[in-house]
Amino acid sequence: MRIAVIGTGYVGLVSGACFSEFGVDVVCVDRDAEKIARLKKGEIPIYEPGLDTLVADNAAAGRLTFTTDIKAAVAGADAVFIAVGTPSRRGDGHADLSYVYGAAMDIAAHLTGYAVVVTKSTVPVGTGRQVERIIRAARPDLEFDVASNPEFLREGSAINDFMRPDRVVIGTESERAQKVMRQLYRVLYLIETPIMFTALETSELIKYAANTFLAAKITFINEIADLCEKVGANVHDVARGIGLDGRIGKKFLHAGPGYGGSCFPKDTLALVKTAQDYGAPLRIIETVVDVNDKRKRKMADKIVAACGGAVKGKTIAFLGLTFKPNTDDMRDSPSLAIVPALEEQGATVRGFDPEGMQEARKLLPNVVYCNDAYETMKGADALVLLTEWNQFRNLDLARAKSLLKAPVLIDLRNVYTPADVKAAGFHYTSIGRPQEMPVASSSSDINVSTQRP
Repeated sequence: MRIAVIGTGYVGLVSGACFSEFGVDVVCVDRDAEKIARLKKGEIPIYEPGLDTLVADNAAAGRLTFTTDIKAAVAGADAVFIAVGTPSRRGDGHADLSYVYGAAMDIAAHLTGYAVVVTKSTVPVGTGRQVERIIRAARPDLEFDVASNPEFLREGSAINDFMRPDRVVIGTESERAQKVMRQLYRVLYLIETPIMFTALETSELIKYAANTFLAAKITFINEIADLCEKVGANVHDVARGIGLDGRIGKKFLHAGPGYGGSCFPKDTLALVKTAQDYGAPLRIIETVVDVNDKRKRKMADKIVAACGGAVKGKTIAFLGLTFKPNTDDMRDSPSLAIVPALEEQGATVRGFDPEGMQEARKLLPNVVYCNDAYETMKGADALVLLTEWNQFRNLDLARAKSLLKAPVLIDLRNVYTPADVKAAGFHYTSIGRPQEMPVASSSSDINVSTQRP
């Protein structure tokens, strides 16, 4: 089989590389000539563990190629995937579909025979039908079908998510299109991956519903963490206690500074706007969006309080700037709200991130960027752990204390245990936990530890 993938961003590049690993001939096309040139030389424009090797191996095998020539890429393809960006539109929060519709026009101009046009981008309900109308209007005699195939890729583990997914969702009512899509995902059939065929609109909504539900879980536990701080409870134990209920589940119940990234912020907002347009407002998700936005700003207040109520003239060291570990993605990272708020109050911010500093420099130009974690701490009045990269999980606390001007640690990911940090001589602030955590009792059925696994 041969497919074309339009867009070499996160979704397009990962999907194209993984399909080629399945044995499919893949052409990835992008208008950005510089990006394509870099990809041809084996330079990966994003950080995703294992992606460089996957691209190199399949390019060497001749199954994965890159081009700016959309005509050559689309001609003769069995399927054409639209994997372009759908950022929030300025002014109203709706998803900006201009790139999707532009790709549809390009496909219409260059298809030479039957193909399935697949929206891989995250798009609001009704987008697939509009793509079909665009192509039909331009080429009324063309044989084609439109399908929706949303991605469920987590940054930092995207290759495994594609190769061993929880499920594959495909929206199309065409038996011919279903046959093509089954063949593309044949490898996953062999490992008994659930592959779900739905109506086009249902598939589009599944993606948004999944992301907004996970965002709601994160926001829920963050609000519970705030309550824990008021009443002296431990949010880790609360999360474990409810997460052991199979109806709830333990994932996405880690308290922190608020969600960010390329998906949750824009997808929650887009679903809210879609629901309002259809007269079926989603009040829960509207609240999730509002609470999460406010939470990021509240984290700056938490840091100021830990620094004695003022940060003017002080230096604050940040470990981690990306929205999560194992990615260089800065989109809607909590750091983009927290750092400027501290700078506005007179603080100097120093920062280090293992992979995100190139992107961070564009968005946080006033930060003093350092070469490693300990250089960042040198002479700082407080240390903030913002992103839970593995290398930050086992810091030499004695060395950290000796480098800091004041032994203040604000742990916004609850990486450390309060008792351990206090024993090392730090003034410690975390999320949703008492400063001194008693050891929980155990039973013959289950041992509930107060320490985070």
